[in-house]
Amino acid sequence: MKKEEVYQTVYPDFESAKQELFRYIEGWYNQNRIHSRINYLTPNQVEQGA
Repeated sequence: MKKEEVYQTVYPDFESAKQELFRYIEGWYNQNRIHSRINYLTPNQVEQGA
C-alpha cells in the first residue's frame, strides 16, 4: 500500500491524507486487489465467504 499510494501522493495535510487513504482502501484495495496470503482473493471476497 505504501508503494502504491502513500509514497506516490503528496497530501496537503493530515486530514486529507486520512480521507484519501480511506478512499483508496475501501474503493480499490479491499474491492479489487488480490492478496496471495488469502489464496489470491480480495479482502471483500474473503469477508463474504467466497
